[in-house]
Amino acid sequence: MTLSNRENWLRTVEFRYPEWIPCSVGFALLTWKIHGADLERLCLDHPRIFPEFEPGQVDPDDLPVVYRPGETFRDNWGCLWYNVQGGLEGQVIEHPLEDWGALDTYQMPDPLVWEERGRTPKDWHIIEQEIQAEKDQGKLTGGSGGRLFDRLYFLRGWENLMADFALEPPELTRLIDMLMENSLRLVDKWLELGVDHIGFHTDIGTQKALMISPASFRKYIKPMFSTIFQRVRATGTHVYLSSDGHLLEIVDDLVECGVSVHDPQFRANTLDGIVKAYKGKLCANVDLDRQGFAFMTPAEIREQIKQVVDEMALPEGGLMVAGSVWDANTPFKNIEAIVEAMEDYCFP
Repeated sequence: MTLSNRENWLRTVEFRYPEWIPCSVGFALLTWKIHGADLERLCLDHPRIFPEFEPGQVDPDDLPVVYRPGETFRDNWGCLWYNVQGGLEGQVIEHPLEDWGALDTYQMPDPLVWEERGRTPKDWHIIEQEIQAEKDQGKLTGGSGGRLFDRLYFLRGWENLMADFALEPPELTRLIDMLMENSLRLVDKWLELGVDHIGFHTDIGTQKALMISPASFRKYIKPMFSTIFQRVRATGTHVYLSSDGHLLEIVDDLVECGVSVHDPQFRANTLDGIVKAYKGKLCANVDLDRQGFAFMTPAEIREQIKQVVDEMALPEGGLMVAGSVWDANTPFKNIEAIVEAMEDYCFP
């Protein structure tokens, strides 16, 4: 292979004939706790899939906040988190804007100073040095634009937010505008540093449908997405949108907003749905059936990856493949099958 990982990634996203299909496998800290030594050996034995991995890189006992069982933690947005399963992210149990009466005095954290959970201010001088070092090494560079739709239900609470989309109080538009302006401040900083892409997290789908109607999405959320993402795309920087669940009804909207890459989930959207909605028009980082990995045979896993490549791959690009093992029950032989099948089917 003659292309760098960065150039191959860009060619894939831009439909400019990459040499291979970018692919990745990720593990929860919970999974590392179960398979630690075996996972480390697997990562070291497969540098194509884990090119940056080094021995001792992951300590499954070093759990960050909201990943430690039985603990509560209030983040910089005022959301209180609680965890019941060590090694997986907890969930928000108290919402600072549960009562709209708190909106008048609510202050979002400055995104140029604070991460969602960190207690130490960001050091942009160090961040800039790290990005420049990656550029000097020819690596793909990226920044995080933070959470969008999921930030709304973290702040309001899920049931409250669903009622908001039904009742349409004026505070909903006000909150969305506040979040958009907050995100744009961070986006502008990443653009100033000249990164290749900016990633956004915004879970908006359930197992079978959007959390809100497509009409509500287009009325309330799409304008925010479009404003933020078009700001990014105007500079030539790419938008990576991570959004779980069923999103097929709004894929065309995501394209219009300026999304460059999205990670549709295999189970929630079906392979047939992904082919019809994404192929040839939006780069799909297909998120394999993580809910099925624990119950499949290695042969079934290989077949799923082969099907994704057979059905979605085009010579000009537009396909990535992601395998996330996020549980304690997937047998190690199945994890090996994911990695080996990716090597067999994603590389020439």
